[in-house]
Amino acid sequence: MSITKVAAQPNTVGGAPPKRRRITRKIPVLVWIFLAVPAAIEAAWVFWPAVNSFVLSTEKWNGAGAPLSIGFKNYSDLFSDDIFRQALRNNVIWAIGFGLFSVAGGLGLAVALNRTRRGVGLYRSAIYLPMVFSLAVTGLFWRLLYQPDGAVNTTLDGLGLGSWATQWLANPDTAIYAVLVAAVWRQVGYVMVLYLAGLKGCDPTLDDAGAVDGASPWQRFWRITMPQLRGVNMVVFAVTVIDSLRTFDIVWTMTGGGPYHSSELLSTYMFQQAFTSLNLGYASAIAVVIFVIAIGFILTYLVRTSRQED
Repeated sequence: MSITKVAAQPNTVGGAPPKRRRITRKIPVLVWIFLAVPAAIEAAWVFWPAVNSFVLSTEKWNGAGAPLSIGFKNYSDLFSDDIFRQALRNNVIWAIGFGLFSVAGGLGLAVALNRTRRGVGLYRSAIYLPMVFSLAVTGLFWRLLYQPDGAVNTTLDGLGLGSWATQWLANPDTAIYAVLVAAVWRQVGYVMVLYLAGLKGCDPTLDDAGAVDGASPWQRFWRITMPQLRGVNMVVFAVTVIDSLRTFDIVWTMTGGGPYHSSELLSTYMFQQAFTSLNLGYASAIAVVIFVIAIGFILTYLVRTSRQED
């Protein structure tokens, strides 16, 4: 190799490769500014309060004066708290029921309405309409339906099932499930829209090829369509888990966590401890538990999904 060729070769020792340097130089300073500003806002309004919440969970504080550091006593008190254990059990019931029925209902509606027919847009809009209303308004609406003389009991009487009528929100055995129905009714339209977007991106030729090969509609759906919805499933799972764990408005509006804490969730119990009992350290410990549960669910699902893709 000649000296001229050696001199012409780029020197990559002690620095980034020239190609990477050229790419970095092409990014204008204004772009870095636009990236830095939202990152700073996110750090100031999200990450820094989250870190403070972790710190506060190891302290005893009523919102006035200096907090008292007590280590992990709040966490040890949590698991000896009967109300917390009840709220945790209710959250498990809520997460399973909310996720199962929202996803199943939304997917079923998306498949049924993923066709070009007259009036199909009206049906889609009507099903998605509850998402437009706030959770508080939805809770008030369903609270009226569950009144002793409301539409639910009146419908049961009309169908000859008057013996099933009860005070749905005042009965400890039915309160959590009555609120769950209202939450699923609102969420199913949102899940439907997500799956409709995913179904629009599926390759129809694969389904046609499966039909030619003699596969039944059920087989084509599970073997051809569902694998193409893997990305949508990931989004739906993350959204459903997060929504189920942060549910507050609709429960608080309809039952306030009662009767006798039968519909208490971690979010409502956290609110009571923070703003009713002014036990902010204890409430922060509950918030940390909610965060850990949500992260655990989502990371487990992401790892499992990535392994399946590999």
